[in-house]
Amino acid sequence: MTLEQAKKLLLEPIYFGMMMVKNNDADGLVSGACHSTANTLRPALQILKTAPGTKLVSAFFVMVVPNCEYGENGVFVFGDSGLVENPSAEELAEIAKSSSKSFETLVGKPSKVAMLSYSTYGSAHSELTEKVINATKLLKEQMPNLVCDGELQLDAAIIPEVASSKAPNSPVAGKANTLIFPDLNAGNIGYKLVQRLAKAEAYGPLCQGVAKPVNDLSRGCSSKDIVGVVAITCVQAQNGI
Repeated sequence: MTLEQAKKLLLEPIYFGMMMVKNNDADGLVSGACHSTANTLRPALQILKTAPGTKLVSAFFVMVVPNCEYGENGVFVFGDSGLVENPSAEELAEIAKSSSKSFETLVGKPSKVAMLSYSTYGSAHSELTEKVINATKLLKEQMPNLVCDGELQLDAAIIPEVASSKAPNSPVAGKANTLIFPDLNAGNIGYKLVQRLAKAEAYGPLCQGVAKPVNDLSRGCSSKDIVGVVAITCVQAQNGI
């Protein structure tokens, strides 16, 4: 890149903002109300790069469901609901690791991770379920102290009565607060169903794996959504994410 090209890029607010974060003139950046996810993440990865020890940049949503007894009093992390389209088993394990850390940082409670599928403990067999099973094995090997399990159907993951029938010996079933979807189709549809039908607050897509806090917004966001994501970005910055 030439000096003139660099100067031209810095005329774009998103690139100027990333350079402010890079040079510690700002602690984090929020974009997306007027930009696509790609236009937010591209300069983030060009300028800030990935966090040390991170293999994958992914996205998650913080979901706050009113009058809900499931999750952490209605609070969940959904991953990946905004970025990685069709993760491999290895990538799914990375998403789960990052999402568990994000939950604990933002909510202040232990993460209980459910690797979601249309199958619970082998009730169905296919390449799709095998991917989730393999991802769960990798996750348990890489983070042996993490409370996680899979493959689990959504109802088995969050509803105790269903869990007692479908997965009675699971450490997670019936009490999951961090839900890992098998692909972006499921994750994106899932968060929007909960947001629209359950009237949940949906904050994100929030980025995990970037060297400094950078978060995206849906272009359908409200002013309240923007304030919420800014607050989350502040918490991430305070915790050195």
